[in-house]
Amino acid sequence: MKKIVIASGNAGKLREIARILEPMGLEAMPQSAFGVPECPEPHVTFVENCIAKARHAAAHTGLPALADDSGICVDALNGAPGVYSARYAGEPRSDERNNQKLIAALQGQADRRAHYYCVMVYVRYADDPTPIIAEGAWHGEIIDTPLGEGGFGYDPYFLVPAFGLTGAQMSMEDKNDISHRGQALRALAAKLAALEG
Repeated sequence: MKKIVIASGNAGKLREIARILEPMGLEAMPQSAFGVPECPEPHVTFVENCIAKARHAAAHTGLPALADDSGICVDALNGAPGVYSARYAGEPRSDERNNQKLIAALQGQADRRAHYYCVMVYVRYADDPTPIIAEGAWHGEIIDTPLGEGGFGYDPYFLVPAFGLTGAQMSMEDKNDISHRGQALRALAAKLAALEG
C-alpha cells in the first residue's frame, strides 16, 4: 500500500478518510505518527488553509500529503462558524461548547439552513506547483436538540431533511456516501485516477 500522510489530528476525520482511501490501495497515516507540528491556519478561506496544511505535512515527512479543511456554514450567520468551526467557542477546542455557542447564536432565527463544506488538497511534495483540489458540500439544517451518538463536531445538531436523520444518527457508510467529506474524497480519487491512468 502507498503511504499518504493525512494533515490532521482529528480522530473522527482520520477514520472517515482512512475508510474511503483504503479500497484505493492508499494507507492513510496521521501526521502525528511523524511528529508533525500543527500548521497555522491564518486564512479566511478553506482552500487557502488546506493548501498550507498539505504543504506543511509534506515538508515535514517527505511523503505525499492530503489535507482536509472543512466546517459548517450557517446561512443566518453569514457563513459562520466557517473556517473557525473547530475553534468557534475558543480554546481548548470543544465540540460541546461549539455546539452550545451555535445554538445560542441561532435563537430567534427562523432560517436554520446550513451546509458542511469540505475542500481536500493532495500534494505530491511540499512545493508541488499543481496541487489537486476537490470539494464537496452537504446541505441540511440546524436543530436545537441533539440527536444520535455517532459522528463528531456539529453532527448531532445537523439534520438532513431528505433522510430525517442527523449526521450523528447515520451509519458511517451512509454518512460517507453523502457527506461533504465523502463527496470531496471521491472527487479527489477520480482526479488521482485520471492522472495515473
